[in-house]
Amino acid sequence: MSGLAYQIVEELKQRILSGEIRPGEKLPGENGLVEEFGVSRTVVREAVSRLQAAGLVETFQGRGSFVLEVPERTSGLREVRSHRDVLELMDFRIGVESEAAGLAAGRRTEYQLKGIERALDDYRRIGDDPARSVEADFAFHLKVAVASGNRFYSDLIADLGPMMIMLPRTRLDPAYEMSDATHLTRVILEHENIYAAITRSDPEAARAATRLHLSNTRHRLTNGT
Repeated sequence: MSGLAYQIVEELKQRILSGEIRPGEKLPGENGLVEEFGVSRTVVREAVSRLQAAGLVETFQGRGSFVLEVPERTSGLREVRSHRDVLELMDFRIGVESEAAGLAAGRRTEYQLKGIERALDDYRRIGDDPARSVEADFAFHLKVAVASGNRFYSDLIADLGPMMIMLPRTRLDPAYEMSDATHLTRVILEHENIYAAITRSDPEAARAATRLHLSNTRHRLTNGT
């Protein structure tokens, strides 16, 4: 598979696994994908063919390609039941996502960078809506993982899903409002620092910014501030 086709496959796969494109929904048409990714029809057809082979889409002549029901995954989040479990989840995320961000800073494409930027803009815009902000927050972290260029990082984050954002939030002290303006400003700034380091192609800064962001989240889980 060509490098360009691989990028399209990974991007569309993450949209499917994250629920952005749901089972039964139609993939963007061939013309739309050509325009969105700036590639040839041959590359788009190769990518769609790979998605078919992976059992993620089914193509009907004259109608297009439709997303299939994704088999249920077994995720360790099912066993996250205690406050200690949530803290251990954060420890795990700190290690995994910091390295993914470092790789993203060294490997990201311009298209992937724009995807991270869009996710950041979405969070800025809807961050005060608790339900939608979880999806926007997750999308940002998933886009960074995709930009690492290593499918194991992106597959892992996709497997954890938005619950990796939701679970820590539900464990915070009840007195701590996640929609509080101070909290939103702080998280947006932390996301901006990650994005800026990836934009500069600075792996060490990206790792440090991600570690700080997730460590701050862990601290808030313990102290509620």
